[in-house]
Amino acid sequence: MARKASAEWYGDLKSGKGAMSGSSGAFADLAFSFSTRFEDEPGTNPEELVAAAHAGCFSMAFSNELDKAGLTPSSVKTEAAVSLGEVEGGYAITKIVLTSVANVPGADEAKVREIGDAAKAGCPISRSLTGEISLVLTVET
Repeated sequence: MARKASAEWYGDLKSGKGAMSGSSGAFADLAFSFSTRFEDEPGTNPEELVAAAHAGCFSMAFSNELDKAGLTPSSVKTEAAVSLGEVEGGYAITKIVLTSVANVPGADEAKVREIGDAAKAGCPISRSLTGEISLVLTVET
């Protein structure tokens, strides 16, 4: 199964602009620029989309792993903070912090934490990234 998205960039790096779209139609022509990526101008950027993908992937993977352990979460809410940093040879995603709240009624907190760590390591987006990925987990039972 392949999922597709596209991007087009117009102009030079600093003054140019671009747009990103998903082939499913879920998002189209999301504007991005140097300022939305490297400065504080409102708008999206590739790292924000990676963060959204990682938060969604982890939440689904965590829910699945809980289910396999016989636990049913009421909810798993995750935020991913993606850090872009300068490294030798250019820029890279250097760190991702997943902050998640798992509401799992009646569960043992230690078991949920163990399952969360396994989900972080096993989620397909985590597996495709090479930077540091950490998990801050709040368990509500």
